[in-house]
Amino acid sequence: MAESMVGLKRTHRCTEVSSANVGEKVTVMGWVQKRRNLGALIFVDLRDRSGLLQILFDENVIGKEGFDKAYTLRNEFVIAVEGTVNKRSGAVNENLKTGDIEVIAESLRILSESETPPFPIEENIPTKEDIRLKYRCLDLRRPDIQSNIIMRSQVATLTRAFLANEGFLEIETPMLTKSTPEGARDYLVPSRVHPGKFYALPQSPQLFKQMLMCSGYDRYMQIARCFRDEDLRADRQPEFTQIDMELSFVDVDDVIDVNERLLAHLFKEVLNVDVQLPIQRMTWQEAMDRFGSDKPDLRFGMELHDVSEIVKNCGFSVFTSALENGGSVRGINAKGQGSMPRKKIDALVDFAKGYGAKGLAYICINEDGTYKSSFAKFMTDEEMDALVKSLDGEKGDLLLFAADRNKIVWNVLGALRVELADKMGLLDKNDYKFLWVTEFPQFEWSDEEERWVAMHHPFTMPMDEDLDKLESDPGAVRAKAYDIVLNGTEIGGGSVRIHQADIQSRMFKALGLTEETANEKFGFLLDAFKYGVPPHAGLAYGLDRLVMLMAKRDSIRDVIAFPKVKDASCLLTNAPDVVDEKQLKELSIDIAKEETEEKSEEN
Repeated sequence: MAESMVGLKRTHRCTEVSSANVGEKVTVMGWVQKRRNLGALIFVDLRDRSGLLQILFDENVIGKEGFDKAYTLRNEFVIAVEGTVNKRSGAVNENLKTGDIEVIAESLRILSESETPPFPIEENIPTKEDIRLKYRCLDLRRPDIQSNIIMRSQVATLTRAFLANEGFLEIETPMLTKSTPEGARDYLVPSRVHPGKFYALPQSPQLFKQMLMCSGYDRYMQIARCFRDEDLRADRQPEFTQIDMELSFVDVDDVIDVNERLLAHLFKEVLNVDVQLPIQRMTWQEAMDRFGSDKPDLRFGMELHDVSEIVKNCGFSVFTSALENGGSVRGINAKGQGSMPRKKIDALVDFAKGYGAKGLAYICINEDGTYKSSFAKFMTDEEMDALVKSLDGEKGDLLLFAADRNKIVWNVLGALRVELADKMGLLDKNDYKFLWVTEFPQFEWSDEEERWVAMHHPFTMPMDEDLDKLESDPGAVRAKAYDIVLNGTEIGGGSVRIHQADIQSRMFKALGLTEETANEKFGFLLDAFKYGVPPHAGLAYGLDRLVMLMAKRDSIRDVIAFPKVKDASCLLTNAPDVVDEKQLKELSIDIAKEETEEKSEEN
């Protein structure tokens, strides 16, 4: 029978009680983690978001009625206890913050009873994720998940305070806005007042924060909710949170400076980790050539080496045909993996095929210095020796090669080096390696649309020295864009924006957008630009990804209170779901029914 809390007031959270409180009366409240009966004594581990506190029920202190009530306690009962703090009567628990004390209970109230939970409320349980998410309110009680959510709150609070001290204003931008489908698919919201018309939920506050710069607000920030209707991965959700910012009268170095100091502040305050400043910078081209990725993981080496010159005249047609088609041949050295069984090498080949490779060529360097290779018979001894030398091959190493168009070779070897590093135990989650990747390509070619599309967005400023190539050679234009990368994950990105009308017009033309189309999609921003726009730049972090890495988790679902699963549904609430016909009529929406054909058999 649940009891009232009337007359009680909590004095401490569980781990706010310490040896300094010995002899004091306290009132604590929380959930029963565990109960242990020892005849005339009952021990209960009481849990709240701060941690655990041992409660001792002694019949001689609490009386028979209170002792009998304590005997009925089960896991996850919610209770309130009044008592006196005492040094532990038994052994000290070094693993608990409150391991040297206990509370001798003088009164007990059961505020709420609990059924048996579908899984234990403990750290790192092996329960399937779909069960955990179905009972998310219970999952969120687990100490490791609570630690993640508390860390997320701490990061948000510290970020707000730091940026406010740097002169940023927190300004909210609209959640119901205009659809501008230049990136991922929008989530659309039908308007009842304007039948047949739709709002879009924002993929980012990009256009509004640029207009705030036009409005003279100088430095803007927002911890903003954003929405993208795209396929999910471990680090993606249909709704996510950005630490969003925009600055006026700045260039690349100014944005990087304030953000380096922000990151150093967050990691020191939250994790007591010192981030070495300045953070290393690397151009996009160098990152692709050395690591096969625009978000390289610098915790290990295994860099790519271009061996095209060595093999251009060899007898191995896989290599030479790739070069004849304008591609390249590159390789990586998996140190000490030369004895890898053929079965595991074949598994690496299959892995590479998943990233577009037709296959992988390899050289195992035996301990006696001889080679075991998939293509040695097509090569001269001199060519094989040159390949090994170019990759700094030594006895016991495994050399892997990909040959194709550059994009495919980069993708394959970039993914393969991370896969190998994981298998070789080189990915230390306690090692934080930051990197700025700069000078991204302004455009990338879309085979689907048969036109150039913006790699970031249409408002990104090209490098000054590349402006003359906008019309003549769009593929060679570099952008004033920058991503901040941590351990192989992009945690944020931004750019200097175009603020000159003539350059913006040239950008739209390069993207195949007519003046009419540009005005239809972005007219409100372009109109704002007619009345004096300052040079401006910005950046946005994925808060979910950042906290995921800080908390050393593998999925952002572990740092979001109520996440969706891979089909963008919520197992807790069963959203999305059908709605009443009346609501659909009010919104002038008719759901297309799937037609089913019924075939009747003739007698």
